[in-house]
Amino acid sequence: MIQNRYPYFARPGWLPLALCVIAAVIVSQIAGWAWSVPFWLLCLFVVYVFRDPRREISSSPLAVVSPADGVVMSVDEVRDPYLDREAIRLSVEMRRTGVYSTRSPVEGKILEPRNSTAGDDQPHGVWLKTDEDDDLVVVMHRGPLRNLPRCFVRIGERIGQGQRCGYIHMGGKVDIYLPINSRPQVQPGAHVKAGSDVIATLVHK
Repeated sequence: MIQNRYPYFARPGWLPLALCVIAAVIVSQIAGWAWSVPFWLLCLFVVYVFRDPRREISSSPLAVVSPADGVVMSVDEVRDPYLDREAIRLSVEMRRTGVYSTRSPVEGKILEPRNSTAGDDQPHGVWLKTDEDDDLVVVMHRGPLRNLPRCFVRIGERIGQGQRCGYIHMGGKVDIYLPINSRPQVQPGAHVKAGSDVIATLVHK
């Protein structure tokens, strides 16, 4: 197991936190400490909402770790609309009060799927190719506020297993399309943590 060396705070939260701190300091200087208390409480709320704890990452190259904190909603054999193949789709629904950061399920290179949006009603998918030549597609859906997910990595870059790669404010759903011969390790209803819980194993003969 290796430790993920990243801060405990999500990247999108730095600006709201800075604004809250500045407002609290200004109010404290002008009106006094008592009047600034609500602003300091708001700072604590921002820290809670954008919290992003470190996780112990699996060291197995064939393990697929959860891309998000949440509940496994389904594990199905479907047609992958992004790579036009038979695949296993594993869906994780994020909790509204949970951690909103998403993480890469495997180590590999980020590619653009042939059908990157897979239709007007499908969000953008990201193709991950592992060093063992396995193909996975990760899809982040909009959150409850219909806000677009944020992606912190680019096409052509390499990404580590369990590395923070995106953010869905207020949570959303994340789908993973796995090779059809993959072996799921979780069932619908299972609670999983991003980066640390293994949800599937890639099978090589």
